[in-house]
Amino acid sequence: MALRALWLLRHDPRGGGAVLFSRRYPTVEIRAETFNGSTHVPVPSDSAFLKALLFELRLVDDHIFVEHRDTCTRINRSSVYSVRTEGGDLWPVLAFQKSGLIYACLPLVEETLEPRPPLLTVSGLSQGLALLLGIVDYISPSRKNEAEMSAKIGQLRNLLIQACPLGTPLNTNIRSLNSSFDDIQEMPTDENQPAWRSNTYKGKPQVNVCITEKVKCMQYDKRDVVDMWQVYGAVNCKCDIEGSAPNVTLSLNLPTNGPPLQDIVVHHCVTSVDPAMLMSSSAEPLDDSVYNGPYKFPFIPPSDSFNLCYYTSQVPVPPILGCYQLIEEGSQLKITVNLKLHESIKNSFEYCEARLPFFNRGPIAQLEYKVSYGQLDLSREKSLLVWVIDAVSGFRTEVP
Repeated sequence: MALRALWLLRHDPRGGGAVLFSRRYPTVEIRAETFNGSTHVPVPSDSAFLKALLFELRLVDDHIFVEHRDTCTRINRSSVYSVRTEGGDLWPVLAFQKSGLIYACLPLVEETLEPRPPLLTVSGLSQGLALLLGIVDYISPSRKNEAEMSAKIGQLRNLLIQACPLGTPLNTNIRSLNSSFDDIQEMPTDENQPAWRSNTYKGKPQVNVCITEKVKCMQYDKRDVVDMWQVYGAVNCKCDIEGSAPNVTLSLNLPTNGPPLQDIVVHHCVTSVDPAMLMSSSAEPLDDSVYNGPYKFPFIPPSDSFNLCYYTSQVPVPPILGCYQLIEEGSQLKITVNLKLHESIKNSFEYCEARLPFFNRGPIAQLEYKVSYGQLDLSREKSLLVWVIDAVSGFRTEVP
């Protein structure tokens, strides 16, 4: 459960790419050579890796058909890639884009790479993802300030000494760490206290749980074109409990006739989990054999807030149905938006907003509108319309 290397990259369609940060772990690389044997592929230089990864992600030369990358028989359903380098195909490279940056790492595979083992057996993937998300949480607030972001990137090397010593992720909450060596906390004296629980709590025990679920949907409003949607979520926990290594168990219950959770990835503090729960994949069709609970997560919580697990779900219908029409007349745009709550979804929203962004068109000079419910606001930058609905039933807005 270790990482061979980690990168923070930037992609600029005009200026090309750049390596903002990289970290290699030579001791883990030696272990990789031992485990992988003749199938071992060395980590290339930063510039070579940047070029190869941008090509694999189709961020460069996307107009050229390359069979090993673009063939229809090769459909990537995850953020794990095989990056072609001079030394061979580097796998498994975990990479994703966020706010113009590319976060990537190369987990250690503790066996031969041919044939490739199932992703679920590569334990470093979940730890690598958690560490990358921790770096995202640390870097993202400074994305609009170049100087602040550069300063944070400069502190990453010291922070990773604490968060991922010798390539082993121990604390993925990067924001909770201190970049100064003078204030690094000593390791716990209690031998039963895990390394990721850096301090103990004194006071009334309490556990806060927040479930964030997002729906990505593309609706065509055509009988001959199938609508597409994806549902994915995260369970965030903050446990204030006394003791050096408290045991907590969180159970998730599905609503009646609710679709099962799939593609579950758990935090490394989870002590045990039903293997059948982790084997459920959205790449396979739903049937009666799919694991549908109970979803129990026993764990020893870190001191700070953390994401206990991530998941996807194949819901039968999107919660809100919509239709969007735009007509351009000279320098004016006429927009019509119709939204309707699906009949199977309860109208129990605390708030609801529809956001209509306008990119590369300049600021909105004049706005006239008519809404059937709620109100329409124009952002300070005058490039975003926010329709504040508050409740959902069936409604319509027109922006001439």
